Amino acid sequence: MQGIIQIAGIADEAKAMMLVEAGVHQIGFLLGLPVHKEDITAEDAANIIRLLKPPASAVLITYLNMAETILDLSKKIGVHKVQLHGRISLTEIDRLKSLDPDLTVIKSLIVESNNLAELESSVGRFSFHCNAFIIDTYDPATGACGATGKVHDWDISCRLIDISPKPVILAGGLNPDNVRKAIAHVRPAGVDAHTGIEGSDGRKDAFLIRAFVREALAAFADM
Repeated sequence: MQGIIQIAGIADEAKAMMLVEAGVHQIGFLLGLPVHKEDITAEDAANIIRLLKPPASAVLITYLNMAETILDLSKKIGVHKVQLHGRISLTEIDRLKSLDPDLTVIKSLIVESNNLAELESSVGRFSFHCNAFIIDTYDPATGACGATGKVHDWDISCRLIDISPKPVILAGGLNPDNVRKAIAHVRPAGVDAHTGIEGSDGRKDAFLIRAFVREALAAFADM
């Protein structure tokens, strides 16, 4: 996993195809959320995912934290990658991997105020139980652990990447204006955007998506 561009929060087929045409590698479908309203039903997500062809792939982004429930949903919509944002135990991740060894598991690391030591500990504890990490930002106003539109201290991300034996995706307030600087500073394996490529109507914007992909690809090439 290197130079990955992921866009999360797909609401319909047209937007998904727009991402594919723009060159996005991983398309995130948000389901099983305690804070944000779901953008799409599981049934509609499954219909879109069936249309995706390599190199584009789908990722289930969820706060679910029980192995069987996560696996049931991933099978229902037809994904082989799950991004876990909820508080989930090592036992449940191990169970998830034992139930489906081919499942790619991406574990979130959520940056809050003064929690670097906790995040460092999480990297140590989860590294051998997942395939990758994604670093995102906590919003104390809403309790959201992603899709906050908020940038965190990138030096924290640098530290976590330094100690992680697994690839790390950078998220948190990324947009076409800052993604190149973010990649140059943090040097992640991938980047993720959600609200930063949406227009004033809250929907994915084709111009912003193309600009984000262009800037990210240029930054990864410089690496």
